Amino acid sequence: MPQHEALFRFTSIHAPMIYAALAPELTDEVNPRSTTRCWLEGTDTLVMRVEAQDIAALRAALNMSLRLVNVADEMQQIAR
Repeated sequence: MPQHEALFRFTSIHAPMIYAALAPELTDEVNPRSTTRCWLEGTDTLVMRVEAQDIAALRAALNMSLRLVNVADEMQQIAR
């Protein structure tokens, strides 16, 4: 059972595209000590919840997940 969690809400006009870019990456289990879930709220808010058994696993999962969000957002801005 996860003991640690972080919840983020990203508001962007690109939220659906960022979600579509992240979805395939989040289906792979990278670390059995953590889980990352994303969903959309409305048309402009991406919600990401990261849960982990320990702080080290939470930090690692956050590093990866937040980096993916950042790259996906940057790519949307470049594509404009």
